[in-house]
Amino acid sequence: MKLAITCALMLASQSLVTLYGQDTATLSVDASTVTKPRDYPPGKLGEVIRLGESLVTETNEHPLTKLFVGNSLKCTSCHLDAGRHEKAGSFIGVAAAYPAYSPREQSVITLEDRILNCFIRSQNGTRPANGSEVPVAIAAYITWLSQDTPLKMNPAKPLGPNHMTMLGDPPAAPSIERGNSLYQDRCSSCHADDGFGTDDGPPVWGDDSFNDGAGLAGIPKMASWLKVAMPLDDADLSDQEAFDVAAYVNSHARPKFGSSDASVRRPQDRGFSRHGSRVP
Repeated sequence: MKLAITCALMLASQSLVTLYGQDTATLSVDASTVTKPRDYPPGKLGEVIRLGESLVTETNEHPLTKLFVGNSLKCTSCHLDAGRHEKAGSFIGVAAAYPAYSPREQSVITLEDRILNCFIRSQNGTRPANGSEVPVAIAAYITWLSQDTPLKMNPAKPLGPNHMTMLGDPPAAPSIERGNSLYQDRCSSCHADDGFGTDDGPPVWGDDSFNDGAGLAGIPKMASWLKVAMPLDDADLSDQEAFDVAAYVNSHARPKFGSSDASVRRPQDRGFSRHGSRVP
């Protein structure tokens, strides 16, 4: 069994390909309930939703998005199963939370704004134009996955009803040494000893990974994601192990976010430095 920070994407993407010809998708108001099939809408709307789904699973390769992506990651690298995963970056119900207040931007943002922010942070690239084909298609796909979800705009954070639950503080301070051992044992076969990725898994640090302005560059958020995401369909890390792996992964160099707030310590890094040691 391997811990792969996003290695399981390949399997998830393959399973999605089989869905394209079946006009079905997983959808639920509560992602923990039994899911049900739902047809794509007919006509142009259905075409745009399908395009958005393709952009989510092929972000760094699709002709419409690859020019805006500066690394080897796809949207589904974090939003597993193209956002259908119940806990790891779920898209289900997200559209019902927007417009929402974003503390990071200190303003109210739309779903399109949130999508475009991922291009400059998680994908270390540039923003497509607001209202252009790319964000409209991805927003249409997310909205389609959010059908039947009661509208409830979020005045605190741009998070949907099935957002990832953040872990509390671990029993002990995150350890890079323990994280290294776990990584070599359970991650390196997919992401390589040097973290630069293989044919089976994308880079988890270095120039071709997400930049330090992305949410997963924070140890608590990375740990919380690992806890629910890896290994795929059998997430079994303890809280401590998740924090240790997160500390090790985020102890390595990665691209700098290009705006003036790149050096600002983010709220999600509460209590820990980028290298895992406790700070005031």
